[in-house]
Amino acid sequence: MTELQLRILELLKEDSRRDAALLATMLDESEETIRAAIREMEDNNVIVKYATVVNWSKVDQEKVTALIEVQITPERGHGFDAIAERIYLYPEVKSVYLMSGAYDLQVEIEGKSLREIASFVSNKLSTLERVLSTKTFFILKKYKQDGIIFEGREGDHRMVVSP
Repeated sequence: MTELQLRILELLKEDSRRDAALLATMLDESEETIRAAIREMEDNNVIVKYATVVNWSKVDQEKVTALIEVQITPERGHGFDAIAERIYLYPEVKSVYLMSGAYDLQVEIEGKSLREIASFVSNKLSTLERVLSTKTFFILKKYKQDGIIFEGREGDHRMVVSP
């Protein structure tokens, strides 16, 4: 990975809408050099997807997000990978992470209601052969995601008075 590619990644992570012309200006490079670097990173799956971060609390659509701690028994010859793959193939699942500590996998899912998430956990996730236990946590409010603060504090505009 070149220094230029790392700088491009940082700028695209801040705002993926930046085009090659803007990046070229910001990095003092030619547009073709920037396009080639991006194309190479896309071909090598360094850049996997360009995504939008949405503050769903501002949208008139109910969504429930849950984080689930999952303890599993690893599979001989495959470790945690085979069971992680079975879990991440469910469409409700947004993220799966192998963790260190008290549990093995952290699974993030989205649903339309608490009942929908409870149904997923009880009927799909906990019934998988190697799943030993699950612990579900519901996200009540997101303050910051992917480095983006959703609702910043309003500053204190009162006049300072000292004795």
